[in-house]
Amino acid sequence: MAQQDAQNGGSETAASAAVSFLAVKPQLLVEAPKANDAVLFYKAAFGAEEVARSLNPKRKAEHELPLILSAELKIAGSTILVADVVDDSASPAKAGGNGVVLCLETEDVEGAIAKAVSAGAAAEGEVVEGEGACCAGRVGKVKDPYGFVWLIFTPGKKCADVEA
Repeated sequence: MAQQDAQNGGSETAASAAVSFLAVKPQLLVEAPKANDAVLFYKAAFGAEEVARSLNPKRKAEHELPLILSAELKIAGSTILVADVVDDSASPAKAGGNGVVLCLETEDVEGAIAKAVSAGAAAEGEVVEGEGACCAGRVGKVKDPYGFVWLIFTPGKKCADVEA
């Protein structure tokens, strides 16, 4: 039982009991030096608001564009981070993908897809409704110019709790 508690985080010490988490912030890694372009795209396509940015201090400004260590964006009340990949060997963007899918809830799926496409995204497939969609609502998909897939959806009903 103690081993299972430790694996599930059930065994707390005085130090770990004081730790709390405030938010989950997915980080989108973009092939350098395209993070600034990605930030501009997310502002145009999804109405993102940039709330913070830090640049890589090791980059020589007079010879190269500064790399973004982290740009914090707010979209629909959530926060994401966008960053240039500094280690080319570890870049998921270089491999042609990134494994990140982001979901945006809206009342106007078609309008949101059209706005994203006009900003440079590619629509993928048709808008799906009913059982093939999130919570039996409506969902469409776009792929942005940086390889990230976005599900744009309107739920049809409250999502049910997953049964054990």
